[in-house]
Amino acid sequence: MTATEHIRIEESSSGTEKTGRYHRTRPVWAVIAVLVAVEIISAFETSMVYAAIPTFIAEFHSNAATVGWAVTAFLLVAAASAAVCGRLGDMYGRERVLVVLLAAAALGSTVSAVGDSIGSIIAGRAIQGVAGAILPLCIGLAREHLPATRVPVAVAVISGSAVAAGSASLLVAGVMLDHASWHMIFVVAAVYAVGAVALVVFVLPWRRPTGTTEKVDYVGAVAFVPAIAAMLLGINKSATWGWTDPATLALVLGGVTALVLWVFWELRTVSPIVNIRQFGDRKFALTMLATLAISIGPIGVTTMIIPIVLQSPASAPFGLGLTPTNAGWLSFVGSMFGFACTPLSGRIAAATGARTSMLLGSTLFLIGNAMLLVFHDSVVGMMAMVVTVSVATAFAYTALPNLLVEAVPEHATSEAAGTNAVIRTGGSGIGVSIATMLLSSTALASGLNTVSGLNAVVAMLVVTSLAAIGFTVMIRRGPSRT
Repeated sequence: MTATEHIRIEESSSGTEKTGRYHRTRPVWAVIAVLVAVEIISAFETSMVYAAIPTFIAEFHSNAATVGWAVTAFLLVAAASAAVCGRLGDMYGRERVLVVLLAAAALGSTVSAVGDSIGSIIAGRAIQGVAGAILPLCIGLAREHLPATRVPVAVAVISGSAVAAGSASLLVAGVMLDHASWHMIFVVAAVYAVGAVALVVFVLPWRRPTGTTEKVDYVGAVAFVPAIAAMLLGINKSATWGWTDPATLALVLGGVTALVLWVFWELRTVSPIVNIRQFGDRKFALTMLATLAISIGPIGVTTMIIPIVLQSPASAPFGLGLTPTNAGWLSFVGSMFGFACTPLSGRIAAATGARTSMLLGSTLFLIGNAMLLVFHDSVVGMMAMVVTVSVATAFAYTALPNLLVEAVPEHATSEAAGTNAVIRTGGSGIGVSIATMLLSSTALASGLNTVSGLNAVVAMLVVTSLAAIGFTVMIRRGPSRT
């Protein structure tokens, strides 16, 4: 099949459905383009607040640990959303679920835009978090509509669009912060989400839902978020309350207990949001462990720490004193190198297996982390660091879904992608929470971050990168045996 060949939607089982959206034809490139455009809003909403963290800290007289919840709340809800919406897509159609998620993302952006406190921003960000399910749904749609030979590169391009979109969001947010206000960041996100709804409704091919007899594990989805949130809140507050404070212990131990109970629930549930039994497959388990390591570390934290380094005052212990716009330009230009590498990552995955792409990405993350430690006071050095990390993100981020495609049969793609998204987004939330706690616990009385805090964050990034490399090395080449 050539790139210009059209995809025809199958007729219904009765053979009578031959008109309307169920018989729509679209070129392969058009399907990929729509899925990329839709995935961009998920990446945009994930990253846009990073550029505004220094502004939020100053405007609301807060600290990194508190403002960081604007990121953490999004990621935790995104984890639960990804787990549930994959199965809802099987039941009601992935296209329909995408429309609902995009509409909710627009609503959340509106809540944040009209608010005037860090609390309202966090609330809106939590609603926006449903966008975390967009990527697994897009991957499922790609595998559903595209020929098998096109899937690895298509998945790489769709996933890799997050690299460019994340950096573009930093630039757009920077321009809004310098020339308008932080409210406009959320206005832009809301408008884009509405546009993405139109693309799904009027351009994307639609199929009748495949249906499923499995029930949705709403209890597991609802219980997961507070369990993780309680632990993270306890960790966040430990610097202020102390580790021996009853409130800290209650939150951390209560969260751990709730998480253990959640695991038991998932094991006993017929259709869990996270199929823990899948971890019995070696390749699947190692892929998830590598995902967790790289999410807690580089993928989750690097995008947050770069704007802080670039925008912190030059008179601070560390910082380049760039405006949000200039910091956004630096990140955007550097990230284009990463986006350009996404097709290469897909081709490497198709030729030698996604394991190779993941190893390259993890190793480049390790190098990028070391560059952050050395070059945090140099614009040129930070530019090189951003390029390195962007290429690393392109390889790692696009390798993960292809590793899943290699590890599971087609009918389990959405479930596996949902589980991976839970671990990826939940891990990112954990990483951001820990990193902001490290920065806040070592900050000066004036609120400025210190080099020791930055060094602690970099040490965390190095350890998690090494863990990701170790888990990836143990992954067998080729498809799973099960």
